[in-house]
Amino acid sequence: MNISQEAIAVGVFLVAYALIISEKIHRTVVALAGAVLVIMLGVLSQEQAIHHIDFNTLGLLVGMMVIVAITGETGLFRFLAIWAAKAVDGNPLKLMIALSVITAVASALLDNVTTVLLTVPVTLSITKQLNVKPAPYLISQIIASNIGGTATLIGDPPNIMIGSAVKELSFLAFVNNLAAISMVILVVNIVLLTLIYRKQLKTTKELSDKIMSLDPGKQIKNVKLLKISLAVLALTITLFFLHQQLHLESATVAIFGATLLIILARKNSDHDLEHVFHKVEWVALLFFVGLFMLVGGLVETGVISLMAQKAFELTEGNPTTTAMLILWLSAIASAFLDNIPFVATMIPLIKEMGMMGVTNLEPLWWSLALGACLGGNGTLIGASANVIVAGLAAQEGSPISFIQFMKVGFPLTMLSVLIASVYVYLRYLI
Repeated sequence: MNISQEAIAVGVFLVAYALIISEKIHRTVVALAGAVLVIMLGVLSQEQAIHHIDFNTLGLLVGMMVIVAITGETGLFRFLAIWAAKAVDGNPLKLMIALSVITAVASALLDNVTTVLLTVPVTLSITKQLNVKPAPYLISQIIASNIGGTATLIGDPPNIMIGSAVKELSFLAFVNNLAAISMVILVVNIVLLTLIYRKQLKTTKELSDKIMSLDPGKQIKNVKLLKISLAVLALTITLFFLHQQLHLESATVAIFGATLLIILARKNSDHDLEHVFHKVEWVALLFFVGLFMLVGGLVETGVISLMAQKAFELTEGNPTTTAMLILWLSAIASAFLDNIPFVATMIPLIKEMGMMGVTNLEPLWWSLALGACLGGNGTLIGASANVIVAGLAAQEGSPISFIQFMKVGFPLTMLSVLIASVYVYLRYLI
C-alpha cells in the first residue's frame, strides 16, 4: 500500500501533537523525534528541514535568556517582590495586585517564560511568610504574564514567531497595535481576580509586620552588575524600537545585547561563561527546532496550502469573518493545545491566504497574536509559562490542578478575547 507524503506529514504531526498534549513524553523529545521521522520517511530532505528552522526566533530567545539570566543574578527580582510587599503594607490582596502588575510589565519587557522562572520562587517564599495559599498569587501571575507578554514583540513566544515570520511587523508595530489593548485587558482581569480572591487572602498583623521588617536593599547582591545590566537592557530595548530603521533583525539586537552584557559582566561578576549559558533554556529551544521541522513537512507537502484554501472558501475572503475566525480559533485552540505549535501551524496558513487574494493581512496577524497569547490563559497547558509555574508550585508542595486553574482562567480568557474582538473590529475592520 502506497501512503502519500501528505498523509505521512499529517499523521506524524497529529501523533506528535497528541503526545505533546498528553505530556506522557517530554514535548521536546516528541518534537525532535517527529522532525527526524519526517526526514527519514522522505517528507523533507535534511536541507529542507533546516531551511524551515526559524533562526531569528531562536536567536531572539537565546539573547533575551542570557540578558535575563545575568540580570537575575543581581537579585533585582527578589528586590522588586519584597519592595512590592512593603509598598502595600504586607496586605495579601494588595500584594497579589502588585505582583501581578510587576509580572505583566516584566513579561512585556523581557519574556513571560523567563519572568515567571524568576518571580514564582520569590512569590512562594513571601506567601509562606504571610501564611496564605499561594494558588491565587500563582494563578494571577500566570494570567498577568500572558497578558503582559501580548503587548510586545519579545513578550510571548507566539509574538516572537509572528514578528520573525513577518518582517514588516517591527517591535514598534507590536507596541502600537497591542500594548494599549493589553493594558485594558490586564486591568479588567486584575479587578475580577481581586473580586474572586478577596475573601481568601487574609493574614495576621504579626505576619504582615514580619514582611515589613525585611530590607529590600539586602536582596541586591551586586550593585555594579545591576547598573550594567539595566543599562544594557535599556539599550537593547531601544534598539528593538529602532531595528527596522537600522535594518537589523530582532535576533541580531538580542544577541548584541547578550554579548555586550557577557563581556561587561565578566569583569564585574564571579560567574563564568559556562554558568551563564547553563541558565539558557536549551530544552525549550530544541523544542522549537523540532516543531519548525514538523510544520515544514506540512508546508512542503501542500497541506497548509489546502487548509488555507478551505478557510478562504469558508469565509469567502471577507476580512471581518476571517479575522474573527482566526482570533477565536486561535484562542480556543491555544487554551487546550499550547499556543506555540498552533501558531507555528497558522503562520504559513495566513501567508498562503495572502497569496490567494486576502489583500490586507495585518488584522489577521494581530488577531492571531491576540488569540494565541490571550488563549494561553484558558487552561494550565495553554502556554509555556503556565506549565513552568505549575511545575515550580508542585515542587514546593503547592500544586495547582488543571480544573482549579480552568475555573478561573477559562472565563477570564473568553472575556479577554471578547474585548479583543471589539478592539480588532473597531480598529481594523470598519
